[in-house]
Amino acid sequence: MILVDSSVWIGYFRGAATEQTEALDRLLGREPLVIGDLILTEVLQGFDEERDFRRAQKMLTSLLVVALGGTEIAIQAARNYRALRRVGVTVRKTIDVVIATRCIESRYDLLHDDRDFDPFVRHLGLAVVV
Repeated sequence: MILVDSSVWIGYFRGAATEQTEALDRLLGREPLVIGDLILTEVLQGFDEERDFRRAQKMLTSLLVVALGGTEIAIQAARNYRALRRVGVTVRKTIDVVIATRCIESRYDLLHDDRDFDPFVRHLGLAVVV
């Protein structure tokens, strides 16, 4: 399973041609994709037009939508944050810690376009696409 981060979805819906959006385009309909509930919020809140909002909502909710948090993930995310701090890395956004932790714990690969995930790959074994 591949969880797609908002950094890729936003580029995709804006028509950006990046390595990650091209990978997403290839994966759609061919691989099982997952979207986190908070990622769904991040992506949908960016639409100004109701028509575009509804179209994106229909597309994104056709994927498996998973809860990113919960008690166990929250505790493990705090552990992961602390582990990265011990090696000199400060993650800027808590949401990225939660997303990375959900992927690690659920064995999802992450498709992203956000350098904040790099320490999770390097130090905690996060598997990524591209």
